[in-house]
Amino acid sequence: MAEQGSGAVLIRQAQREDVATIVSLLAQDEVAGGREQYTQPLPQAYYDAFEAIAHSADNTLVVAEIEGAIVGTLQLTLIPNLTMQGGKRALVEAVFVDEKYRGMGIGRQLMQWAVDTARESNCCMVQLTTNKQRAAAHRFYESLGFVGSHTGMKLVLGQSEHC
Repeated sequence: MAEQGSGAVLIRQAQREDVATIVSLLAQDEVAGGREQYTQPLPQAYYDAFEAIAHSADNTLVVAEIEGAIVGTLQLTLIPNLTMQGGKRALVEAVFVDEKYRGMGIGRQLMQWAVDTARESNCCMVQLTTNKQRAAAHRFYESLGFVGSHTGMKLVLGQSEHC
């Protein structure tokens, strides 16, 4: 993947050796970080999930890097769909920027990468969910043209120790 946007931000596909750093970003989150287990050694479940993502043609996990340091991440899933006359959707998940690098446009560059990739993949739309507690995130996504048109709902199954 090529360099995206201005400055020295490089957006590239995540590698297995990036998993611990990605999990450390997820663990920084004030809303959902408590569900992560950022320990050494890192639980095997994270590496298993990474392998599943890496081997899926419809999933891409990327990192944003500045001078060799990972400062952000995002997962993009392409979803074939019967709605919209068989149109494909792109789902953005787990957008996180290191708290020390927020406000520098990194999230915007990650999201632009996701939108560009969705367009190149002939998707009809890009969708995401964001926690109701994240007012700043709502403003951010709205500034990118996203519209809060639906209500997201979840049912936590808790079928394993990871849920």
